Amino acid sequence: MTDFKLRPWHADDLDSLVEQANNQHIARYMTNMFPHPYSRENGLAFIEFANLAEPFRIFAIEIKGKAVGGVGIHPQTDIMCKNAELGYWLGERYWGKGVMGSVIAAILPYAFKTFDIERLYGRVFGSNAASQHVLLKNGFVLESNIPKVIYKDGIFEDELIYGIRRDNL
Repeated sequence: MTDFKLRPWHADDLDSLVEQANNQHIARYMTNMFPHPYSRENGLAFIEFANLAEPFRIFAIEIKGKAVGGVGIHPQTDIMCKNAELGYWLGERYWGKGVMGSVIAAILPYAFKTFDIERLYGRVFGSNAASQHVLLKNGFVLESNIPKVIYKDGIFEDELIYGIRRDNL
């Protein structure tokens, strides 16, 4: 596993962010709010957005002094107020090295300590086996498989929802 640090996004991360995020293989499994191509303007807007929330919830994944991905905790509202969604991505050249599994393991205690939640969940494309694996490896369980509800790039995909509860940590 590669050593990493979770930290706030900084303005000087812009070049690295655009370099890593401007990748169709990453955008393929993200919502349309994560654009492709990924421009400097997209990066500037994201860095500004990532630093707005208190308590802090969107982190850069830093490896060897460079921001190479991100992880975020997104608390829900209304009747879902005891839940938060986990979102994450990683630059392609860091895939398959155990980085994201370790990142999720590191963020879990923070999520449950910092936010008044009972459940953290991740929504995964049915064809994204790597993302499914990293959640299972960290104790998440498959809660739901909703067929053909994601529509991305002209293709319907299943949505898999994985969750972990405070009392299962």
